[in-house]
Amino acid sequence: MTTPAARDDQTTTPRTARLSAEDWAQAALDLIAEQGVSAVAVEPLARRLGVTKGSFYWHFPSRDALLQAALERWEVVEQESVFGNLEKVPDPRERLRALFQLVGHEVKPHIIYSELLKALDHPAVQPVIDRVSQRRMDYLIASFRQAGLGRTDAYHRARLTYAAYVGFLQLSLQLQQPRMSHEEFEAYLEHVISTLIPV
Repeated sequence: MTTPAARDDQTTTPRTARLSAEDWAQAALDLIAEQGVSAVAVEPLARRLGVTKGSFYWHFPSRDALLQAALERWEVVEQESVFGNLEKVPDPRERLRALFQLVGHEVKPHIIYSELLKALDHPAVQPVIDRVSQRRMDYLIASFRQAGLGRTDAYHRARLTYAAYVGFLQLSLQLQQPRMSHEEFEAYLEHVISTLIPV
């Protein structure tokens, strides 16, 4: 079994160019995915990136500032990579199907989101999760309205969809249930799509 220290040693990469603030923020997100929000610290990240702590302080005054930058990066990339890619799909039902397929086949963003949900008591995490969750709900509600549902039905369907998503993450990542093969997951995803997207 690989220990965190060993993992840090394995991922250390000698750097010749100066790291950007975005490099540090991405490294912090990678660490959140692996070990959670509480693991974000300057020294292990510097080891991982193959630089001294001085590189960190060139960009950030504190660990909290780095965490804030990492969360903001996650929020922006999530917005662009998910919702930005769907704008070109004109049919709302096809857009919802594309959304479900896209989200269903992501891995790392789910892990980061799950770790952030476990850290909702952190003052930097709560507002980001609130904004992301509200944006996702608004998008789902609008999409279901465009697909023909009334206001109340669209709201309920959006809540059900988001609850199914968060619940599946909890089952898969926290409880490690259910253990699905690729074929079983694809069948489950098709069932979700046919159940939740209006005909």
